[in-house]
Amino acid sequence: MKSLSIAVLALLIGSLTGCAAMLSPSKENADTRPETLYESRLADASTGKVLSLEALSQKLARADVVVIGEYHGHQAVHLLQSQIQTALYRQHPQQVISMEQFNLDKQAAVDAYLSGKTGETEFIEDSNAWPNYRASYRPLVEFARQHGLPVIAANAPATIVRCVGRTGPEHLNKLPTSEQAQLPDTPFMDTPAYREKFDATLTSRHGAADDAMLERMNNTYQAQLLRDNTMASRILAAREAHPGHQIVHTTGTFHSEEHLGTVALLKQRAPNISIAVVSPVVWPADAETAPLHENQNKGDFLYFIQPLPTEFLDEDREHKAMSARFKRPSDDTCLGESS
Repeated sequence: MKSLSIAVLALLIGSLTGCAAMLSPSKENADTRPETLYESRLADASTGKVLSLEALSQKLARADVVVIGEYHGHQAVHLLQSQIQTALYRQHPQQVISMEQFNLDKQAAVDAYLSGKTGETEFIEDSNAWPNYRASYRPLVEFARQHGLPVIAANAPATIVRCVGRTGPEHLNKLPTSEQAQLPDTPFMDTPAYREKFDATLTSRHGAADDAMLERMNNTYQAQLLRDNTMASRILAAREAHPGHQIVHTTGTFHSEEHLGTVALLKQRAPNISIAVVSPVVWPADAETAPLHENQNKGDFLYFIQPLPTEFLDEDREHKAMSARFKRPSDDTCLGESS
């Protein structure tokens, strides 16, 4: 759970900022723990049956929306996303890629690159692409570009998310009408289970919270909901714009696992669509068998990966690095907020 907690903690700082035996080792090594950081093992969450990439793509072929959760920056994740994208294309060439990693106000920059009007570095600058774009997301975008597939910038504008996280959901009322129109109806639609999970994740890191911390946590959660509702809305808009196409959505796993977050909001907004969730699970080095049983609820299909190396052993260095990573720029203010 540590990786998920860190992901949510980063958002908080930035906003202010019996099936296990079925995956036991075998002589053929088909079911063993991935041998390198770049490998993954696929399984059907309901049965524990190990799947090949081709078998997974066949099971996913009929889904209206395929959501692939990720641990940001884990190369096994990004390699698998690219492989699933290609395998699904062979099953269903009418495909749209929807990505948390681009914000909706940068859609024009994404379209300009796909249509050949800009080069890659121009695209990265114009779209405010994530720092790990070239290493992690380039394959997805290049496959789409080479095959003429739409790419949807699905996330909410970063500045709006940050300001909601700092000042609360009322920030939306201060936005120009044109910016409000880009956002979904009922932008803070919620599900109780998601709030419970979010609060539990933060309190497990910080313990009891005072009133000020509770307010910051609530604002941070509203910012999270804005992201999820925007992504759900953008996915549904893509389905309307591209009828008959399968939507493949890439997102941080906290937004999709246990069918919560974006997935739950998709179902609320469009109860009849079929959604398949593919979620990552870390297979620790000291675990002889895959941790399937305790993770079966995370998705319809699971992929097991090795954990990344520990980033810090020195807590003081970790704190300084995180503070620097999420340091608020001096000119970063919200409407009605003094600098």
